[in-house]
Amino acid sequence: MHFGIMFANTMDFASGPGALELARQAELAGFESLWTVEHVIYPDSYESAYPYAADGKMPAKASTPIPDPLIWLAYVAGVTTRLRLGTGILILPQRNPLILAKEVATLDSLSGGRVELGIGVGWLREEFDAIGVPWERRGERTDDYIRAMRALWAADHADHEGDFARFANVSSNPKPTNGDVRIVVGGHSKAAARRAGLLGDGFFPGKGTPDELTELFDIVRQTAADAGRDPAVIEMTVGGPFVRSSDPVGEVQRMADLGVDRLVFPAFAFLKPDIAEACAAFGESVIAPCS
Repeated sequence: MHFGIMFANTMDFASGPGALELARQAELAGFESLWTVEHVIYPDSYESAYPYAADGKMPAKASTPIPDPLIWLAYVAGVTTRLRLGTGILILPQRNPLILAKEVATLDSLSGGRVELGIGVGWLREEFDAIGVPWERRGERTDDYIRAMRALWAADHADHEGDFARFANVSSNPKPTNGDVRIVVGGHSKAAARRAGLLGDGFFPGKGTPDELTELFDIVRQTAADAGRDPAVIEMTVGGPFVRSSDPVGEVQRMADLGVDRLVFPAFAFLKPDIAEACAAFGESVIAPCS
C-alpha cells in the first residue's frame, strides 16, 4: 500500500514555507506522494453542484488561496528526492494540451520521473465559461487531449488528428524521464471509470462506499481488458477513510482487500499538534507496519 497526502497546496501549505515544511516532513515520515488540487478562478456565485459536499458548495471562500498545482509541485520538488508529485486533480479540458504537455514533461524530467498527472473533466461550469472553454463535450475533449499529450511525449515529429487538438510533424522536449507520464483519471462516475480503463494508468474516485468503489473498480478493469490492456497495471487510489482509527492497520488491510493500491489523506489531518509530529506519528503507526 502506498500513502499520500491530498489537498497539499491548500491552507497553511499554500504558502512557500508551509509547502516546503509539508514536503520535507511527508518524505521523512515515509509518505509516497503529495496531491494538489486546482481551480483557476472562484465564481462569486455558481449553480453547479460541488459533488463532494452535501450542500453542493465548495468548502472555501473566494479569498482562499489555491496555488497553481504544477508550480506548487515544482517548488517542493527541489527539496525532495523521492516523493511522487501528483495533481489530484488538474482540470484537463481547461488547458491547452501542447502547453500542458511541455510543462508536465519539464517537471517530470527535472524531478527524475516523479510526476503523477491526475486529471478530471471538471464540475464547475461557471469556471469553464470564465476561461472561455466550452462546457459541452468536455469528456471527449479530455480523451483527445490525453492522446495528444502522449503523442508529444512518445517521439519527435509527432502527429495527432482529433476533434479538439491537431498537429503534424512537431516535437516537444524535454521528454518525460521514462518516456511517458503516468495519468491518473479522477472522478466518481462510471464514465470516469471507463476512461481510466481505456486511457489511464490509475483511477482516483473522489468518493464512494466500499460497494460503489468495487463496482467502479470492476468497470475500470473490464474496460481495460476489453481494450486489450492489462487491468493489473492500473493503480487504484482512494481517500483514506480514517486518520485516528483505533485499528488503522486493519483499516488499511480492508482497503487493500477492495483492490486499493494507494490511500491519500487530507492535509488538514496533519495540522495538529504540528506537521512534523503528526506526519511522524502517522508514519510510525500506519505507514511502517503496512509497507
